[in-house]
Amino acid sequence: MDPTSGTAANGVQDAYQDGNVLAGPLSEIFAVDLTAAMSRCARCDSTGAVATLRVYGRPPALVARCPSCGEVVLRIVRSPGNTWLDLRGTVTLNIPMDTP
Repeated sequence: MDPTSGTAANGVQDAYQDGNVLAGPLSEIFAVDLTAAMSRCARCDSTGAVATLRVYGRPPALVARCPSCGEVVLRIVRSPGNTWLDLRGTVTLNIPMDTP
């Protein structure tokens, strides 16, 4: 896949949304808005806001890919009573916190 054009190796355009679609599912788990958090890709070391990730799928299963290299950075899957969050493609997640 060419992450700059959104074209897969087979020439098909990928349909993705930006990382802001993760705000709802992640807000059910965390008390802060994680779309403003800075994540670092485990593959290419690119750093950017979660909101800039390219998100594929529809709830209850979403896959977020690095906009630089296309690697999977985050997966989130919901079922009744459970949520699975896979961050193995993220080296760090820097979460901004309001300080009193």
